[in-house]
Amino acid sequence: MRLALSLARRGLGRVWPNPAVGCVLVNDGHVAGRGWTQPGGRPHAETEALAQAGAKAKGATAYVTLEPCAHTGQTAPCAAALISAGVSRVISAMQDPDPRVQGGGHKMLRDAGVVLVTDMLAKDAAKLNLGFVSRVTKSRPMVTLKLASSLDGRIATANGDSRWITGPAARRAVHMMRATHDAVMVGSGTALADDPDLTVRGLGLSDRSPIRIVVDSTLKTQMNSRLERTADQIPVWMCHGPEADPRACSDWETAGARLVRCAADNDGAVDVADAMQKLADAGLTRVFCEGGGRLAASLIRAGQVDRLVAFSAGVAIGGDGRASLASLGLERLADAPRLRQHSVRQIGGDVMTVWEMDKDIKSVSKLT
Repeated sequence: MRLALSLARRGLGRVWPNPAVGCVLVNDGHVAGRGWTQPGGRPHAETEALAQAGAKAKGATAYVTLEPCAHTGQTAPCAAALISAGVSRVISAMQDPDPRVQGGGHKMLRDAGVVLVTDMLAKDAAKLNLGFVSRVTKSRPMVTLKLASSLDGRIATANGDSRWITGPAARRAVHMMRATHDAVMVGSGTALADDPDLTVRGLGLSDRSPIRIVVDSTLKTQMNSRLERTADQIPVWMCHGPEADPRACSDWETAGARLVRCAADNDGAVDVADAMQKLADAGLTRVFCEGGGRLAASLIRAGQVDRLVAFSAGVAIGGDGRASLASLGLERLADAPRLRQHSVRQIGGDVMTVWEMDKDIKSVSKLT
């Protein structure tokens, strides 16, 4: 099952709106076939493993990181394919929370006389597919928030100079994270100040650049920006509010961007909870947010952050620098959001700490 989970990870960022699934077929103590969800979500992992195994699938044990599907979509159900191939036993990591499946695949296998074992490494499987689970159960994608700051929590000097706070090793790690998410997101302030590419570079994975999203209530992001110039090559989505300039909407559409109209919050900015629901409706499961401070604070206030990745650099900027988080409006420490530390490691000359929201991991575990 651990091998199947490692195979499933290869699909992260490439298979939305489907889950990233891995499958290993074992016959007579030998691996007969391996598969993982292919780019675009099809073929499914089971289909790939069965094709590789051929006749050796008969009598084999299938280790699958998610309940085999039971519904007919663009392809036949994977549960039916396993039965037809003569697989004698299925080890399933977790039940699929998608209402179209949700136990139906397991039932199909049992009814056909296939020996079924469930809940093997269920928590690991749930964490791996947290984005898919979140989309189908909460109607929002999983959000990873990245903060890169000085020792004193600043992301730029007072005049906005921010390149580079962290070193090249940390920046490579960020590019790898981009490659495992469906989309990378920034606010309009970051888009204007940094004119970012938001692509995957320097890793030989340029084909894995995610959708690039800008949260810009009035569509003030410049039309001659790097994002606009490349919108016809790598998708750009603009999450805007109801008061966005119609001419700017037309210009961005002409450039090839996809417009996502969102509700406005009390301050007239994009309501990030509504934006996340719109992105989930469009099929996104994993969003990597790179700030800036206002967007990061908005996501935290709205309870939209599942995982926070903090890079701390060995530099001090001082109180006149720009904070990594805008105001959260807290009056009591007891009201501050609490996260659970997942890991800490050194990346070049910087330190990366990964934090997770306890409540979200627990809610996913209940599904298994």
